[in-house]
Amino acid sequence: MRIGVVGYGKMGVLIRNKALSKGYPVPVIVDPFSPAKEVTDRNLPPSARDIDVFIDFSSPEVVLDNIQQYQEMDIPAVIGTTGWYEKMNQVAETVENSSTGLIWSANFSLGVNLFFYLLKTAGRVMNRFPQYDVMIHEYHHRHKAESPSGTAEMIGSILLDVLDHKQKKVTGNPGGKLEESELHISSTRGGSIPGTHQVIFDSDVDTIVFEHTTRDRSGFAEGALLAAEWICGRKGFYCIDDMMHSIIGR
Repeated sequence: MRIGVVGYGKMGVLIRNKALSKGYPVPVIVDPFSPAKEVTDRNLPPSARDIDVFIDFSSPEVVLDNIQQYQEMDIPAVIGTTGWYEKMNQVAETVENSSTGLIWSANFSLGVNLFFYLLKTAGRVMNRFPQYDVMIHEYHHRHKAESPSGTAEMIGSILLDVLDHKQKKVTGNPGGKLEESELHISSTRGGSIPGTHQVIFDSDVDTIVFEHTTRDRSGFAEGALLAAEWICGRKGFYCIDDMMHSIIGR
């Protein structure tokens, strides 16, 4: 599998290194700004047609044009770039009408996606026991810009889908009591914490806690490469949930 890396920031570097360690050549690395010596091109070159799959962690300003070029070259792609989701339906339609495949996610961490899968199962079980209220808390380093994290928001959406008594996410300081139908997502910022997410089911008599802790970003590269292996040979528009269901089963 010959991999093209588009966007050579921290994730691009990790993906290249992880790919090479697994024996996958990375002959094309595209980034218009990076001074890194590994970068081969500022824009997608004609030689990119020899690539088996692109892994794109570029920027929302260019990713839609990149996706169009991947389709024109008939090369599948893994899209880890965020910020383009308002065009999701448009992209899905064009990919479905093409002869290639695309898989996207806001979070390619293998561990996080296994966590999501387990939470869906746990949520369906806990839905039968409404005496357990649920809340989400996440911890990140003090430099993280967003609060709550995008991953916490995704966890919230998963729980709203499977818990009948929860209808709305509430973030930050609720400023008063919560309604039974509200799901609170809270955040803590400080130190150098890479990322910890907790889902807490609490009743009058006990507490059940599910937790995922990130140690470093290599898990994101591992998941992106697994997605690259999975999308090769497939046609159509997929999210990472489709891959996880394909591997684990429904």
